[in-house]
Amino acid sequence: MTGFLKKLKYPGSWSLFRSDDRLLLMIFAIIVGICSGLAALLLNRGLESMLAWLHHYRIYWWAIFLPAAGAALSSLFLEKVVNEGAGHGVPEVIYAVSRYGGLLRLRSSFSRLISSFLTIGSGGSAGPEAPVVMSGAAIGSNIAQAFSLNDRQRVALVGCGAAGAIAAIFNAPISGMVFAIEVILGEWSTMNIIPIAIAAVAGTEVSRLLKGNQIAFAHRDFNIHFHDILACVGLAVCCALVSILLTRALRAMHHASKGVSLPLWVRAAIGGSMVGAIGYFLPYILGEGYHAIRTAIEGGFSGGLLLVTVIALVKVLATALTLGSGGSGGIFAPCLVIGAFVGLSFHRFMAMVWSSVHWVNEGCFALLGMAGLISGILQAPLTGIFLVIEITGGYEVILPLIVVSAISTTLCHYLEPASFYLKDLVEQGQLLRPGTDARVLTDLSIQELLETDCICVHPDMRLADFIDIVKSSHRNYFPVEEQQSRQFVGMIHLDDIRPYLFDPAMHHAVLTGQLMNPHVKTVSLHDDLSEVLQKMDEDRIFSMPVVSDSRFQGMISKATLLDQYRKELMVQTGRF
Repeated sequence: MTGFLKKLKYPGSWSLFRSDDRLLLMIFAIIVGICSGLAALLLNRGLESMLAWLHHYRIYWWAIFLPAAGAALSSLFLEKVVNEGAGHGVPEVIYAVSRYGGLLRLRSSFSRLISSFLTIGSGGSAGPEAPVVMSGAAIGSNIAQAFSLNDRQRVALVGCGAAGAIAAIFNAPISGMVFAIEVILGEWSTMNIIPIAIAAVAGTEVSRLLKGNQIAFAHRDFNIHFHDILACVGLAVCCALVSILLTRALRAMHHASKGVSLPLWVRAAIGGSMVGAIGYFLPYILGEGYHAIRTAIEGGFSGGLLLVTVIALVKVLATALTLGSGGSGGIFAPCLVIGAFVGLSFHRFMAMVWSSVHWVNEGCFALLGMAGLISGILQAPLTGIFLVIEITGGYEVILPLIVVSAISTTLCHYLEPASFYLKDLVEQGQLLRPGTDARVLTDLSIQELLETDCICVHPDMRLADFIDIVKSSHRNYFPVEEQQSRQFVGMIHLDDIRPYLFDPAMHHAVLTGQLMNPHVKTVSLHDDLSEVLQKMDEDRIFSMPVVSDSRFQGMISKATLLDQYRKELMVQTGRF
């Protein structure tokens, strides 16, 4: 993928519209929001039909192999047909935003829709949200590429695609907007917020026109007391621990699967068959699980405390088996299901221990548990709060929602400093948020900072001849090269040889080779600029020679680097 991205070049055009970036992005945001909304609804309708069709066959013993077949076909499609690796989709989008200005392949706009349809529709424990986010982001990226928009505009449209997709699938415009900014872009700026908000509205309107303006998980009204809010602290701790459990289970299963010397589709089939076997006895864990959420928040789940706890833990296992072994899908829906049952478990435990206390309906705690899991595993509290409010209409639970989401996010951050989506990118040093020091330096290269006006001298030159060169130069650094081979051998700095310059007796007695520093530190054209700047700071130097294949290429100075750094920062933050 890296080679593909490095080859892409886009000529500057559409200059008429670029005089007003916001107007341009608002127009494209509507288009991207509509397209991503349609993609989200296409997958949603497809999954509903597939799950309904296969529901009648779940009573047969051979139905345990349905998730295996779906996961195997999904991995074969990604690996052999579209040549993309298995994954959740969202980390790939964040990676593209961090490293390549939001460049995504056109086929990513449909590849994850098909693969997740096969995985989830057959009963795999995953959600459709991450695939539609990748699809929407790819749509935004390719529309930007088609009209030769710059990196900053393209990143904004990637966010628009993600927002439109989430808004459409949940009928939740604020959640779509907040998710795109908080998770995908990681940058709250007016330049991004306006088009992303418009795209979220466009995606929501598409959903409402085709599906109706309906709340995904309706519930009864909750009468919350002060002791219920206090109990939410305990629920938040439980949600944080389960979030960490799910994160580590997914990673452990992924590493275990990679360690098995079998084709990906075989590993995916094994994981799918295990999910199918579990689902034969506990059908609540199959598919996206939205039916289980409705039952939980309506307070109509009839099982006891033990069964509810088992369902929550087994759903963690099923999700790890599905996604860790090679299936395609997201973690939003599993988090909502697990969170709902964690909330039910906590409420029933509290009701059993303090039976004399009049607790709010258990559906309220199921709803709060959903927010706790989403906030914890994504470490995005605003996404968790607004998502649950919008998909349930539970505005009366805003206070405990804030408590649960804030505490769960904070605890998860201490236990796992990077969220589930970001952990691999952080470990690989690939997470570079716009406007940060690492991202700005990554977008600069030594080649574009190279100062080539230095005059080279050779080691056999007399000091008198060197002084003549100094008179016509405005530099303090002089590279020394072998006269025949042009090989770099050292540097001369005027401050180091100043006593010799003012001693006429030395002018014909000393050669430049005797005055040079042969052990000067050098950098190459391909060195990382952040490391170069670190070397300069450690050694308290302001310029370094750039050497490639033993040949002097030029100088790189801290002054030039910081000047270009400032200009690049202004471009990335839209302040030029």
